Amino acid sequence: MTAQTTTAPGRLTFQGVAIALQTLSLLFQAFTAGLLLSTSYGEVLHSVGARVMYGASMLYVLAAVLAWRPGGGSPRPVLHASGFLALASLQVVIGIAHVPGLHVPLGVAMFGLSVLALHQSLSTTPRRAA
Repeated sequence: MTAQTTTAPGRLTFQGVAIALQTLSLLFQAFTAGLLLSTSYGEVLHSVGARVMYGASMLYVLAAVLAWRPGGGSPRPVLHASGFLALASLQVVIGIAHVPGLHVPLGVAMFGLSVLALHQSLSTTPRRAA
């Protein structure tokens, strides 16, 4: 017996939680980037936030794979999550190399993409039909 899925806007799943964590960690990175320029402890917070953001990106990939495999749906969320993990990897490399001319715009783009993915996740969350 196969289960049909329909959409229930506003319902949060594991994938939605992973995207929300990723988005919040990127917002934290924006705040700590400002602290990095103005305080002595900003570098430590930004470094810790980078690790959390990278872990959240890996969690997003895991959540997308787990959501895709059981139902055999579209692999598009897995591709989006993998692409975001690639961007996060690039962001880490650029940050370590101290290239703010690329690091800052890429961070802004990543935050925008993460907000977009979060909105999409919250507006089209699958729900089992009775």
